[in-house]
Amino acid sequence: MKLNQNVVAFTGGGTGGHIYPGLAVADELRALAQKENKQITINWIGCSKGMDGQLVKKAVGPDGKPTADAFYGIPSGKLRRYFSWQNFTDLFRIIGGYFASRRILKKLRPAFLFSKGGFVSVPPVLAAKHLGIPVFTHECDFTLGLANRLNFKSAKTMFVSYEETRNRLAQADQERVVVTGNPVRPVIYKADAAAGKRFLEITADKPILLVLGGSSGARQINELVWANLDWLCQHFTVVHQTGLLNADSTTETTLKQKYNGSYKPYQFIYEQMPDVIAAADVILSRAGANSIWEAAVLCKPMVLIPLCGSGTRGDQVDNAKFFEEQNAAVVLLGQDANDQNLKTALEKMCDSQTRADYSENVKKLAGSIKPAEKIAQILYNQL
Repeated sequence: MKLNQNVVAFTGGGTGGHIYPGLAVADELRALAQKENKQITINWIGCSKGMDGQLVKKAVGPDGKPTADAFYGIPSGKLRRYFSWQNFTDLFRIIGGYFASRRILKKLRPAFLFSKGGFVSVPPVLAAKHLGIPVFTHECDFTLGLANRLNFKSAKTMFVSYEETRNRLAQADQERVVVTGNPVRPVIYKADAAAGKRFLEITADKPILLVLGGSSGARQINELVWANLDWLCQHFTVVHQTGLLNADSTTETTLKQKYNGSYKPYQFIYEQMPDVIAAADVILSRAGANSIWEAAVLCKPMVLIPLCGSGTRGDQVDNAKFFEEQNAAVVLLGQDANDQNLKTALEKMCDSQTRADYSENVKKLAGSIKPAEKIAQILYNQL
């Protein structure tokens, strides 16, 4: 099959952490093409249900134009790390996703397929391999997730965020791995703290605490914040993204009225999020790679509560420990994520010099090289 050098395809989804970094690469790829006066069409293959289509279709690049020219939804299943009857029913969805991906890719004939991982990416990657389309994939965490372990078998090159990730692989596999860092959307680098404060309608002098639980939210973090809101609002203006799945609108409305400007809950912040992160003085968050690296680019001190226990492979724990070892974050792990430890960690962050020290350490980790640019250049060389 002859490939179209003016057409490229991206895949990945299931959560914002598998979509936003891919969008960052797509934006940089289009920018490179525009510099060379080359017209390219960017297509995204994602889950037909859930947030994938919404996030991709709403995404715009630095030029104000849509990041992706088209979104194609496919059936998607997931292999869970525990017994579930859904593993059996989802197997048929995965098979359906493969044949849907094959039809889409055969029609598009893209020069390559770039995968950002997530369970939805496995069928398109396998279909691309069978059609002779070069595959590139990216792993944002310390260890490969199940999807990327499968995708790596089909990939020409895998990009990783950490040198340690490559070093853990077999010597023969390391030859197909390039360390790039974790891609972050170009708009993050241009975030405006003043614009963030205007959106939040904040005029108080108290430090701003931004609470993030991922695109779906985190019930553990939500309940921890609500249980300690008296103390938190005494010391911070609390901006709380509660999440689309783990929100409680009744509770949020009641608490917003009670704390009169010191508590600002939002189920989801989309376009304004880069400016909101820039406006924050401290971030309380899960430790998903996308969230922490966007915060790192803006040099934000972090208190991290990684997702751990059954049902997770421990990737967030690895991410959090890496930042903790570099004195770039305070980590509350497992049972340590309690009321007293939360107050102790955030009490430290009330001191401006402590925040400045953590910020400087975060800045060293983020570095000056933009991972999305590096990946986009390698992909552009395929055209």
